[in-house]
Amino acid sequence: MSGTRFQYDESGSTFFYFLLSFEALVVIPCTYYFYPRSSTRTEKREKTLCNCDHCRIKACRLRLKEPWRKAKERLIKLLLFIGWVALALTAYKVTHLQHDYVAYDPFEILEIEADASVAEIKKAYRRLSLIHHPDMETGDEKKFMMIAKAYAALTDEEARKNWQVYGNPDGPQAMSFGIALPSWIVEKNNSVFVLGLYALVFMVALPVTVGIWWHRSVQYGGEQVLLATTQLYLSFIYKTPHMIFKRVIMILAASVEFRRQYNSEIIERPSDNVEVPLLIKELPNLGEKNKERPLCFSYSIKARALLHAHLHRMKLPSSNLEEDQMYIVKKCPTLISEFVQCASQMTMLALAGRISRIPNLDTIENAMKLSACIVQGLWDNKSPLLQLPHINEDMLRHFCTRKRNIRSIRQLACMKEDDRKNMLRNLTADEYSNIMNVVGRMPIIDVIVKIEVEDDEDNSTITAGAFVTVTANLTRSNMATLFDSLNDDSVDCVEEKDETPGVTEEIQKPKSKTSDKYKKKKGKGSSKLKKKTFSYKVQVAAKKSDHENHLKNGILHRPKDEEKASDDSAAESNDDESGTNSGHSGSEDRDHDSRKDNKHEKEEDEEWEKFQAKVSKRDKILEGKSRKSHPVHCPFFTDEKEEFWFVYLCDRKRHSLITAPYLVTNLVSKEEVELKFTAPEKPGIYTYSLMVRSDSYLDCDVVKTIKLDVKEAKEVDLSKLQWDVSEEEEEKDEEESAVEDSDLATDDEIDDD
Repeated sequence: MSGTRFQYDESGSTFFYFLLSFEALVVIPCTYYFYPRSSTRTEKREKTLCNCDHCRIKACRLRLKEPWRKAKERLIKLLLFIGWVALALTAYKVTHLQHDYVAYDPFEILEIEADASVAEIKKAYRRLSLIHHPDMETGDEKKFMMIAKAYAALTDEEARKNWQVYGNPDGPQAMSFGIALPSWIVEKNNSVFVLGLYALVFMVALPVTVGIWWHRSVQYGGEQVLLATTQLYLSFIYKTPHMIFKRVIMILAASVEFRRQYNSEIIERPSDNVEVPLLIKELPNLGEKNKERPLCFSYSIKARALLHAHLHRMKLPSSNLEEDQMYIVKKCPTLISEFVQCASQMTMLALAGRISRIPNLDTIENAMKLSACIVQGLWDNKSPLLQLPHINEDMLRHFCTRKRNIRSIRQLACMKEDDRKNMLRNLTADEYSNIMNVVGRMPIIDVIVKIEVEDDEDNSTITAGAFVTVTANLTRSNMATLFDSLNDDSVDCVEEKDETPGVTEEIQKPKSKTSDKYKKKKGKGSSKLKKKTFSYKVQVAAKKSDHENHLKNGILHRPKDEEKASDDSAAESNDDESGTNSGHSGSEDRDHDSRKDNKHEKEEDEEWEKFQAKVSKRDKILEGKSRKSHPVHCPFFTDEKEEFWFVYLCDRKRHSLITAPYLVTNLVSKEEVELKFTAPEKPGIYTYSLMVRSDSYLDCDVVKTIKLDVKEAKEVDLSKLQWDVSEEEEEKDEEESAVEDSDLATDDEIDDD
């Protein structure tokens, strides 16, 4: 390139600027993302743990990982400290660099002021020439050349013009490009090392790193589950659409994450050939003789045996099996979530007519139930009270007696304090407080359902084939709010009913054979009498609460007859006063107009709020799901666990899904979930169930029964449709029609001729 000049940084000044920016781009983000935050983790762990024996064992097990974690944190802190020190030294070096480029100033070279006269310029030139002339003893040729050049720039007209225009008395100079690298990099002696480093980084290390990352990422799905496991789930769900609880365990244990060929973290030991068969003999109904592949493989049988032992809360014979069990149990919640997604996807495909077999609803719900069972270390037929510390199966007989029938944790929380202490009198004060602490932190979910029809004039009317949106507002509170919540002796726990029409709420409770037998032994009269007394007491309590609310609000309702009489008298008085109020008609019209304006403003405000709500929902979707919720009391689970919830709509009569399950991972206090589906093609009344299932707790599920009144779709009259056309388009259409009319007129004239 002509007129250009490339030069490397001899002094290394520009290279330090490049180095400073590079260090800042690396050190600052790494400090933000990798700096260890151990204080919040320890505080969170202290809140989740209780003082029971199993929680202490889990705490000790987690503390065993502390030395490695602390060493890792110290190494990270050391590397970050070195990076910040290097960044500080580079910044200090940059601030003390001498800049090569300095603006040319002849007045500064001659050591005179900018408003000096010609005589002063000549005098300064003579004085400095006598000092720096090469013939003198103190002479300096370079300095003398600069002085002569500065004198010419101030006295010669052409040189002065070049200095003012181009910044140099010599006129325009060649363009120079500075490269922020020192010149020793391109020297012949160092070229071999520089090229070798370049080839090592960009031709070996970078392709190998990208290849390894691509090879690993291709094998995994969105939830970091192997694609081979996803294919395994899809094939077995299609093969057996209806799965029982133990069948789901078998397929979960056959996941390829537990196979050595797919996962290098799996350890196969020679001792497994002796210890695993002994463990299988102690477990009933394991199904180890199943010949299906890969259910009959050794890794699958081993994982299944360890899961059964975990659900039985068995003590394993060796520490090696305990390590394998902890690894398998830790992987299970993520694998179960993938299993539920596969089943829901196949259900949607079956409803769309792409596959012939529809997975049964029991298959999906058994998988969800298995997640809570694994987290708590319990079988599905066990009492949910065993989730509490210090409670064992021998103590359950004190919960189910003739006087009291406590079968759920919610019923235990609703008991009176004296009755609860009397029932648990065999426990110490510390054990009792520990139980109540765990019960108080367990969740209560309140669900408010809203049904809308999008893209329709009437949002409340559901027509056949319409696009329906069910919005579920979830509110989470602690069970401590139920302590001593009722003072009535006959009612242990009364649930509030939702005021939404067509929506009823139920809370799933464990079914027991003993309670059914006890009901059969009782006569019909006694049950009717009990129902009547219960309903009467609830009605009296409701009337009292309504009366108190009206008194608080300053409103007291009168009987209906009195209300009718007062309405009639008011109507007569209005008729009599109609003549006198005619003069105020103008003011009434103004008030009516102002009311209309207020209504219009309110409608606009509501539309604006809806628009803002939609924007906030989109922002939340773009931000991604947060996985911060409430900690779970799970002493038998390997690691710490957060509360997650499955929300979905299903049809209980047909045992099928209506919407795909949505996993709520950030329910701290309130969360809104939208479930969208297409209404049935035939009109009628359909009963659906909105399910909110926990993946961590048993007996905390909530069911909302929804009744949809589907009506016939209205026939669309195409002649009455109004199309929104802009003014510009109307003008274009008029111009085109005018041109067409003129063309037709000319054609007619030609034909006439």
